[in-house]
Amino acid sequence: MRGVANGLLCAWFLCSAVAIADHPDEDDHEQSVLSTVLPAQVVAYPAAFFQRYQPSTALDMVNQVPGFQLDNGDDSRGFTTAAGNILINNQRPSVKQDTPASMLGRIPAGNVVRIDLIRGQTTGVDLQGQQVVVNIVLHDESPAAVRWDAFVYKNSENDVIMPGGSISLSDRWSNIDVNTGIGGDRHAHSSIGSRNSYDADGNLSEDRSNDVLNKHLTVSANLNASTWIGKTLLQLNTEVGYDKVDETLTADRVPQNGVDEPFHEDIVDDRESDKYEIGVSAERALKDDLTGKGILIFIGDDFNEVSSQRVLDNTNTQTLFRLSDTNTETTEAIARMEFDWTGIANHQIQFNMEGAFNTLEGSLLQTVDTGSGPVVEDVPGANTRVEEERIDVLLSDTWRVGAFELNYGIGAEISTLTQTGDAELERDFTFVKPHAILSHSPEQGRQTRFRMAREVSQLDFNDFVSASVFQDDDLALGNPNLSPETTWIAELTHERRFGDISVVKLRAYHHWISDVEDLLPLTPTFEAPGNIGDGRRWGIEVEGTAPLDRLGLKSARLDIKARWQDSSVVDPVTGEDRVLSSAGRISSRIPFDDIDVRYMATIDLRQDFEPQRIAWGLGIITRAERPLFKVNELDVFDEGTIISAFVETTRWLGLKIRLQANDLLNESKTRTRTLYTAERGISPVARYEITDVTRGRQFELVLIGSF
Repeated sequence: MRGVANGLLCAWFLCSAVAIADHPDEDDHEQSVLSTVLPAQVVAYPAAFFQRYQPSTALDMVNQVPGFQLDNGDDSRGFTTAAGNILINNQRPSVKQDTPASMLGRIPAGNVVRIDLIRGQTTGVDLQGQQVVVNIVLHDESPAAVRWDAFVYKNSENDVIMPGGSISLSDRWSNIDVNTGIGGDRHAHSSIGSRNSYDADGNLSEDRSNDVLNKHLTVSANLNASTWIGKTLLQLNTEVGYDKVDETLTADRVPQNGVDEPFHEDIVDDRESDKYEIGVSAERALKDDLTGKGILIFIGDDFNEVSSQRVLDNTNTQTLFRLSDTNTETTEAIARMEFDWTGIANHQIQFNMEGAFNTLEGSLLQTVDTGSGPVVEDVPGANTRVEEERIDVLLSDTWRVGAFELNYGIGAEISTLTQTGDAELERDFTFVKPHAILSHSPEQGRQTRFRMAREVSQLDFNDFVSASVFQDDDLALGNPNLSPETTWIAELTHERRFGDISVVKLRAYHHWISDVEDLLPLTPTFEAPGNIGDGRRWGIEVEGTAPLDRLGLKSARLDIKARWQDSSVVDPVTGEDRVLSSAGRISSRIPFDDIDVRYMATIDLRQDFEPQRIAWGLGIITRAERPLFKVNELDVFDEGTIISAFVETTRWLGLKIRLQANDLLNESKTRTRTLYTAERGISPVARYEITDVTRGRQFELVLIGSF
C-alpha cells in the first residue's frame, strides 16, 4: 500500500505541475488576487475568495490559503517560535499555550476583511524569523457574534460515543475588542492487537495480546482583549486549561517454552495537567519612524502522573505490583522588548531583547511489591529542580532594492542552567546566531529565497528528569549534562503562482548540526538524552496547489506536500554512520513537521458544489519508518498510510454540518524492537518484539453555528 501511495503522490504532483505550467492564463476570477498595487511580497485574498469554501471561522479561511501551511508554534522555551506564522491585524499575539489554530477558530468568518500572505519583511511587522506568514485583517467595527460548535466522536474499536464542543464570543465593549471562549472534549481510542516476542532465530517465544484503551478529557477557557489608550495599543491574552488522560493496557502473556505458565498483566497510566497563562503587551509609535513594543508572559503547568503495573499468574494471584507517582511543576516568565526603526530609506531595522526565567521541579516515588509488601525503588535522577536564566538579543536590518530584499542580522543568547536535587550542576552557555535571507520577487506570482542561519535548540527540561516506562520494563533516564543542539541552515526556495489557486513551491536544504541531541549510552543497558557529536541533514520539499477543472472535476482543488531527506551522524555505540533518530511512539495523527523521517507526503483533495452548498474531500498522509537507536535496542515505528474523508454542507438551518472519517483503511500500526545481549549492533540479537495493533476507524459528526 505504501508503494502505491508514494507512486500516486509522484504522479499527482507531476500532473499538477504540468497542468499549471501549461495553462498559466486562468479566467479573470483566478487572476483577482494578483495585484499590481500591492508589494510583490504580498498576496491579498479578500473574504469573497473564501466564500466557495463556506467558512465559518477564520481558521477555515486560513486553511484554504494556497501554498500556506499553518504553523501552531512549538512548546520550546521563549517567545520567538511560540506564536506560529500568523498575525492578527498586523499584530503577533502575545501568547504561547493558546495555539494559532485555537485563536483563529474563535474568530467568526464574517469578521474577516481579507487575509494577506506575506513572504518577506515588507509590512512593518516583526516576522520573528518566519519567512512566510498570513495576516488576518479584521473589520474595524463588527457586530457582536457568538460562534459555537458541538460534536460527537466514535471509534470503531469500542462502543464509547464521546461528546465535545465550544462556544466563543466576539464583541466590542467600551472601546475594548473582546474575544472569549470556553470548550471541552472527551474522546477515546483503542489500540487492539498483539505484542509478540521471538527468539534470535525468529521463533515465537511469547504470545502476548496488547489491548489499550485511552480516554482523554480536555477543558479550556480563553480571554483575549485589546484596546487603544491614546496612541498605545494594549493587548491581554489569558488561558486556563485542564487535561486528563486515562490509559489502560491489558495483556494476556503466554510463554512458548513449555515451562513457564501463562500470566496476565495490567498497566494503568493516569495523567493530569493544570495549565494557566497570562500575557500582556503594549505597543506604540515612539516617533514617526520608531515603534516600540513590550511583552510580559507568565505560564504555569502542574503535571501529575500515576502509573501502576499489576501481574497475575494463571490462578489469578498477584505476583507483582509496581507503582510510580510523578509530579512535575514548570513555570516560565518572559519579558520582551521589540523596536522597529524606518529612519533610513529602504531599510527597516529591528532590535529585540528577551529575558526569561524557567523552572522545572520534578519528583518521583516508586514502589514495588512482589508479595511481601511495597518497597521503595530508587530511580536515579528522578527528584530534581532545574532553573534557567536566559537573555536573548537580536539586531537585524531589511534592505530593499527594487525586486531584491536582504534581511540580515545577528543575535546572541546567554544562559545559566542550574540543577539541584539528585544532581548538583551549574553551567553557562553563550551562542551567537547570525542570519541572512535574500529574496527576489519580480512579481507577486514569482519569488526566490535563499537563507543562511544558525539556530540554537531549546532544551526540554523533561530530558533532565528520569521516569519509569512500565510497558517496556525500562527506565528513561535523565541527563544533567545535556547541551543545546546548534544548526547551520542553508536553504533555497522557489515559488511560482498562477492566478489565485495554482501554486508550485520547491525547497532544497542542508543542515550542519553540532552537538546532535539523541540517546547517549551510559551503560551497556541504559541510555539518556545526550549529545552524540556532529551530524548533517539534507533534503528537498515540494508543495503544490492546483484546480482540477481541466480534469473534469469542477470547483475542485488538489493540495500536495512532500519531503524527502537523508541524514548522517556517527553512532556512539557502533562507531558507524547512521541516520538521525526519530521520535518514538505510535500515532494516528501524523504531523508534517516531524523532522527526522526519510520521507513524508500529504495529499488533500476538495471539491465544492457551490450552488448545492455541499463539499467533500479526501486526505492521504504517509511517512517512512522511524528508527530510534538505543544502547542495546533498535526500535522502528511505522503507522502505514492514513486516509481520511469528509462531507460537509451549509444548506440547512444556517449550520455547517460536517461528517469526518479518519484512518479509513484501519491500517496496522507497528513497532519492531530488536533487543541485543549487550550493545546494539556489536553483540548478538537476544530477541525481537513486534507490536502490531489497529486503532480503528474514527468518525466525527460536527455541527457549527453562529448568531
